[in-house]
Order: sequence, then C-alpha cells, then structure tokens
Amino acid sequence: MPTSTDEAARQALAVAHALRDPERVTASLTPQAAATLCDGLAGTALLHACLARADPQFATAAAQHWEAAARLGRNTPPDGIHTGPGALAASLIIGTAYLPDPGSYADTTRNATAWLSARAEGLALHQQRRTAQGRPGAPWAVYDAIKGLAGIGRVLLAAHATGHRKQAQPGLTATLTTLTAILRTRHGQLPGWWLPAEDHPSGVTVHASGAATTGLSHGAAGPLALLAIAYTAGRTVPGQAEAIRTTATWLTTHRDADGSWPPHISGDTLDHPPTPVAPRSPGRRDAWCYGTPGIGRALTLAGHALTDPTLTTAGRTAIDRLAERRPTAWDTEGPTLCHGTAGTLQAATRTGHPAVAAQAAEHITALHDPDRPFGFPHIEAGVRFDNPGFLTGAGGVALALADHTGLLSDPTTAWDSLLLLS
Repeated sequence: MPTSTDEAARQALAVAHALRDPERVTASLTPQAAATLCDGLAGTALLHACLARADPQFATAAAQHWEAAARLGRNTPPDGIHTGPGALAASLIIGTAYLPDPGSYADTTRNATAWLSARAEGLALHQQRRTAQGRPGAPWAVYDAIKGLAGIGRVLLAAHATGHRKQAQPGLTATLTTLTAILRTRHGQLPGWWLPAEDHPSGVTVHASGAATTGLSHGAAGPLALLAIAYTAGRTVPGQAEAIRTTATWLTTHRDADGSWPPHISGDTLDHPPTPVAPRSPGRRDAWCYGTPGIGRALTLAGHALTDPTLTTAGRTAIDRLAERRPTAWDTEGPTLCHGTAGTLQAATRTGHPAVAAQAAEHITALHDPDRPFGFPHIEAGVRFDNPGFLTGAGGVALALADHTGLLSDPTTAWDSLLLLS
C-alpha cells in the first residue's frame, strides 16, 4: 500500500531535526567533506533554510550551519558549487530566499555572488586558452553542473533575479557565451564537449577513442538545461538558441532503443553510428546524474525555451516510461539525490509526472530507517554510509520529500535549481 503524504512529510521533518546540531553533522564526516554542499554543512544549512517558514527554529539552525561551514571551508580551493567556497555561496544564494527575512543576508549573498562571478570568468578564460591552443573538447570541470559553468551559471542566474544583477552579470555573460560556444562547436562528428580518453577525470573509464557524456551532472544535458532556463528568463547571448536546438537534437538522436541514454558515447560510435539496438550496459540510466530523469527534464526545458512541443514531448515521454517499471527495477542506487531515487522523484515532480513521483516517494519512504543517525543512508556500490548532506546525503532526500508533500514555500528560485531541474 502506498505510503501516505503525511508519513513522507513526517520523515522529512525527522531528518531535519536529526541534522539540527552542526557538530553532529561534522562528526559524521571527514574534514574535507564537512563544509560541502554535496555531503556536509552547506547542504544541511540549505535544508534548514528551506524549512524555515514551516518552523522558525530551522532558520536559526540554517544560520548556525552556514557559520560553521564558513569556518571550516575558509581555506578550501575553488571547485564548483558542491565543494569549495562555491558550495557555501550557492547554499546562501539559493537558501536565503526561503527565509522569513532574506534581506538580513543581503551583504553576504552580494559578496558570494561576486565571488562566483569571478570564478565563472576564470573558467571561461581557461576554456578560451584551451581552444586557442587547438585542444579539442571541454573538461567536465569547465562546463558541468557539479564543478563547472552549468552549475555556477544557474546560481548566478538566481542571484541576478534576486537583486544582485551588478555582481552576477559579468560571470553570467561569460558563462552563457562559453557554454554556447562549447555546444555549437563540432570537430567532424564530435561535439564540443567530447573529450579524449586521457582528459576524463581519474576513475572514469571511457573508450580509447574518447567520449561525449550525456547526463545532467557531467554531460551535455547540464549546459543545455542552463541555456534553456536562461533563454526563457530573457538572459541571452548570440547563438544561444542555436546551441539549445543543436544539443537537444543531438540528445534525441543518441537515445537507445528503449528510450534511455548511455552515460557516455564513444568517439568511434560518434564517427560510425551503429544501428540502434536495445541497450544493456547499466550506468544509472534512471538516475538524476546520468539518466533519463535529468536528460528528460533538460529536453523539456529546451522545448519550453524554443516553444517546440516535439522536444517537450520527447523529454516527458522518456520520464513517463519509468512508470512502466517498479522502482526496485530502476537503474538507481539508494534513496539520495545524485544517483538514487530522490533525484528521480524531484525530476518527476518538476516535470509533472505524478505517477512516477508517487512511485519514487513510496520507494524512498520504505527505505527510511529510524535506527540510522539521519534516517536515510547513502548507498554507493552496495555500501551504506550515513551522509548528512545535499547531493549524496539524507538532507537532499528530506528536501525532495518536503517539496513533494508541500512543506516548502515558493521562492523566486527553487532549491532544485542546484540540480538544474528548475
């Protein structure tokens, strides 16, 4: 029998209460992870901020977690919006909009925006130099949602919309210009975000001919989603509409026969496209990070931006097909946002797929374990971890459940903008 909305809301609030003490959060993590958005205090602060209108005590908790994250992350190097100083900046810019009195953080968020804007300009310059040297492709750390311009640009777009236009504009323009160039570039059949095998991050195995990544976290869908969201908001640069259409068409062309996407497409495959066959290599095909929920959402955003119902339908149909299988058969792992069921829940909720969202919420609530410190474990390769944070922790699960059950207010920019879902 499906779990009730009341039960899902109760679990979300139970997680938030379990995470109120910042020292309890840091005690569960390494020093490197403690200040981050993905695992640590920047993520738990975001959860509390988003719930602050439901219960004022969470506003106090958010402030405590931001202060602790600032202390612990003071000397960390820049590294996108999920780790490093950008994690705290992103958490503040998105999270303060949920507070009863966001104006009290105006100076802090203004400074955070200026820092992120400068970071975006630095990444854009790095890519310009790479291109001038004749090096093909774009590294993940330049363009993706986790470390690169797609994620940073989305936070700058939010800051631009909430009173920090002067600080956000330089980095936002650099981001849109750079991502538009990457998505429009072609090297024969190879797209501009294709990378040689040796340039992929360590631990990522791709074909010797290199690969183009597809998903929302590290692939083409991330820049596509940002450019589409910005286009709809009226923030444009020359060539942006063409970049959106070209990339959306590329993604629809490279679907497998079952409507899902492979995580990577090799250079050989791009040069000599095979006849479509039923895919079988797993790769988190039903997860936010690499799979159908994230890519499907990016296609619907592209369709909205270009007023193209074909693209919108392609994205919606891809996500709809998840309802044909039980969540236990989805290619996800655990309850968390990145590669677990919470990411699928949020993508389905945001795109308007109530059947998929209901299945995902039921599956998540069944995974709640009151004997674990934070209620929901993060599962990686079958191993369970008690992570408190946003992307890979209980805090992110609680946010998805809270959103699904109506516990959150509706600010100018929603928390799942950090996932490029809105």
